[in-house]
Amino acid sequence: MRRRSRLLLAAALVLVAAGVATFLLVPDRPATAASSLGSYRPEPGFTERVSESFYLPMRDGTRLAVRLERPAAPGRFPVLWQHSLSIDRKPEDGAGPKTGGIQTMPELAAHGYVVAQVARRGNGQSFGVRRGYNDRIEAADAYEITEWLAAQPWSSGNVGVYGCSNTGDAAMHALTMRPPHLKAVLAGCFSWDKYDAWRVGGISAQWGFGPARTVEQDLQNQPVDGDPDKVLLREAALEHQQSTVLADLWRGMPFRDSLSPLVQSRFWSEGSAGSYAGQLRDAGVPVYVIGGWRDELRGQGIAALLNVPGSRLLIGPWKHCENAGFALVEEAHRFFDQHLKGIDTGITDEPPIHYATPSSDQADATGLTWKSSESWPAGGTPTPLGGDGVLGSAAPGTRGFTVSTGVRCPSDPGSGAVIQPCHIPGSGTGWTGPVLDRDREITGTPVAELAVRVDRPDAHVFAYLEDVAPDGTTTVITEGRQQVSLRAEHPAPYALPEGVPWHRAWAQDAAPVAAGETAHLRFALLPTSYSVRAGHRVQLTVTGYDPRETGVLADAEGSRIEVSGSLVLP
Repeated sequence: MRRRSRLLLAAALVLVAAGVATFLLVPDRPATAASSLGSYRPEPGFTERVSESFYLPMRDGTRLAVRLERPAAPGRFPVLWQHSLSIDRKPEDGAGPKTGGIQTMPELAAHGYVVAQVARRGNGQSFGVRRGYNDRIEAADAYEITEWLAAQPWSSGNVGVYGCSNTGDAAMHALTMRPPHLKAVLAGCFSWDKYDAWRVGGISAQWGFGPARTVEQDLQNQPVDGDPDKVLLREAALEHQQSTVLADLWRGMPFRDSLSPLVQSRFWSEGSAGSYAGQLRDAGVPVYVIGGWRDELRGQGIAALLNVPGSRLLIGPWKHCENAGFALVEEAHRFFDQHLKGIDTGITDEPPIHYATPSSDQADATGLTWKSSESWPAGGTPTPLGGDGVLGSAAPGTRGFTVSTGVRCPSDPGSGAVIQPCHIPGSGTGWTGPVLDRDREITGTPVAELAVRVDRPDAHVFAYLEDVAPDGTTTVITEGRQQVSLRAEHPAPYALPEGVPWHRAWAQDAAPVAAGETAHLRFALLPTSYSVRAGHRVQLTVTGYDPRETGVLADAEGSRIEVSGSLVLP
């Protein structure tokens, strides 16, 4: 087979030398290829590649920076592209827990792909002003870019888009525009519903506000080819300073239906891929969702899985956009070979969901056993929160605590997108289950059903499902949160896991509680898969403050909260 490939390549080069155009050259690959989950290693067909960068004008004249990596050979190749914040590739992009991850995708040029990075308008080397974050202007740009890439002489016309975090959002928004030549999407750690991602339960916590860069910071980017003195880069950086301040945008929209005067839009809706679920379904394009059990956006990926027919899910014990112990780029390669090259890699014959189940005695994410499923687990069994502090006890009564906003995590949980929840001894109150006589796997979406009395009109309530080891070490398995005043439930506008409530959180839904009133809260904890080992105990801790909060209630300090209810465990 390899000898035949060399002969075909030699013949094509002879034709080119003779002045005969040839655009049909692709690696001589079999109609089927050996592969398995995270393992796909066909031999590269191209040892050299061309790298170039330039500006591509959009419909309104705004110039977007593009970097291309393509095989140094004649022919037409499928195209992969990422709608990024910069066209630079930094050494740390594919290092550590991201080794073999999504930022190493340009290496697929050796396998017969053109790989493009395109900086979104108002970002990186591109000109223009960023109006919002994943807004419809960016989505329209994505349509243009996709169709331009499909029409180039080195393109086969089959285009795939990929990304993680903000570029994962951008990939999903590209699909909402249904470009005719977009054939596959791989997106990780993105927001299906921006309000539910940025303000889980109505509470702003964990996430940063998005890019906000000075001219000097933008000038640290590498300029496009032909701009050695960074003249164009400086012009673009100056334009960026007119962009919407994203921190002001988010802070100015406390409710899902808030209208932002900064962008003249109910931007939670405009910026949510889920708002265009109909377009996503009609596109009929396969979507591969990547997530992590230690990433706060994991529930967003599962929502996408449930609402986009034909989509797939891969989720491991990773933080935001990490893939330690798993060759993500190999999995992406076999996905794109299947849908852009027509090679039967076997991926479509596998169940749509693959996940790994960690436990507290696993020091890292390597060596895990991967499981598969045809569907996301449904429902669960209510476990009462006894007044005696025992998880599963029917003892009547409530558990109370005083909120302290001065508590901090015992150890550094990280920062930005990878910050993790922590157990703070003495903060809030809790219910601890009996010592387990066998391993207990928890896979699904837990739901907290709480009756809460607060001595203030409003409160933030945080719930942490935890693993307590025999020595008392406490590991947070998953977490959820809910603002008391936004507790009203409504039918969700899209599919959610069975039994998971949805809170519309419009301004008219805000309902402060009267003194002594009992408010009934029902909210989901983030989905999880975790094995609690025999000899350990399951615990639920409820607090009124989390150190990751970015919008603490003004009168939260010293407030008194009493809690009873149950926990629905899958």
